[in-house]
Amino acid sequence: MSRTRSILTHGLGIAIRRLPAFLWTYAFNLTLALAMCLPLKVQLSNLLDRSLAAQRLSSGFDLGTVADAALHLHQGAPGQVSSITSHASVPLYLLIYFLLVPGTLYCYLTRTHARLSTLVRQGIIHFWRFVRITLLTLLAAIFILGPLAVLQQHWARFVDNRFVGRPALLLTLTGLLLVLLAATLLRVYFDLVEAYVVQLGTHLRPNGKPDRRIRRTLGPAFRLLRSNLARVWLVFLLLATLGALAAFLSGRTAMHMLAQPRVWPMFLVAQFGLFLMLFTRFWQRGAEASLVLQHPILPNAGLPMAYDSRPSAPLAPPVPPTTPSGEDAHPPDYPRHVEMIYNPDPLTPLYPAPLSADDPIAPLTPPEPHPPAATPDPIPNPEPATPSLDEPDPGVFHHDPQKPQP
Repeated sequence: MSRTRSILTHGLGIAIRRLPAFLWTYAFNLTLALAMCLPLKVQLSNLLDRSLAAQRLSSGFDLGTVADAALHLHQGAPGQVSSITSHASVPLYLLIYFLLVPGTLYCYLTRTHARLSTLVRQGIIHFWRFVRITLLTLLAAIFILGPLAVLQQHWARFVDNRFVGRPALLLTLTGLLLVLLAATLLRVYFDLVEAYVVQLGTHLRPNGKPDRRIRRTLGPAFRLLRSNLARVWLVFLLLATLGALAAFLSGRTAMHMLAQPRVWPMFLVAQFGLFLMLFTRFWQRGAEASLVLQHPILPNAGLPMAYDSRPSAPLAPPVPPTTPSGEDAHPPDYPRHVEMIYNPDPLTPLYPAPLSADDPIAPLTPPEPHPPAATPDPIPNPEPATPSLDEPDPGVFHHDPQKPQP
């Protein structure tokens, strides 16, 4: 690419042009959240519908009443619906993640329309690849973030023993911020790995199968992050900050709207903040896809490829035609127009006979070593054969003009 694009603005354009991918993800997350909250609503109704303490929640927000209700829910009998749904929410969320995120990256990188069928199909194709990437992410977090978390705990104890007040709070937050920055850097790296895995899967190996090797993307993703560290990391942190700020402001506004006779305005405000926070995450994916398109893992990976009616079946790149060399480099100049000539006498040729051996230009065509035998003329001569006698036969050609002919 001749010039470097701004991944912030280009990523925003990619996310907006493939907006259905974001809308489907938000719809599935909202449906999952509502489905998981229904059992909690039933339990809260059984606990507060016939209690005078519930008035403190309807006329005002009493934190003591909220804490007491949460304690009663926590001390409920094991095996209730709320505990079952809370444990089932995590696998369902991971299932939605593994189905929609690969399809979204595929649409971002190949400029395919973000239909639900395309998202689900690509999610099924890349399902186990993204499961392996998630396991690699957890393994890297254990070896990288684990020691950092232990160091942060030691740092927090050191600060508590020597500082008090605001300086102690700021120093403790500084340690947490360093761990958080390391976590975001790890997240950016594996986001690039996921994008490279999807891009590599659109190309075929020599055996005709899609390339599914995750290990082949680890090195290119690390080199891409190292060469564009400030560029991609600052964009990621900026968008993450915007998303967190939107969620914080909407949550704070919703908290001030508690104890109102109508609940739906608070719900809309809270959902608006979550909507913006989720969109900033898709914006981050668009920025990373823009960077991957500028630095593809293969020389021709950044160019749009030809696909058939099924988006999941890429075709092999077309083979360029080979240029002939030597005598075949210039093909014979065949006539573009052939004029038909009418010959009234088919027995008389219009064109001369082939060149004979006595012709001075005859050596251009090498003579045959054994000339073929003359073939008989298929059309016989209609005239009778000439007699071979020296003089006419008197018996045959005798003619007497005095005698009448019979």
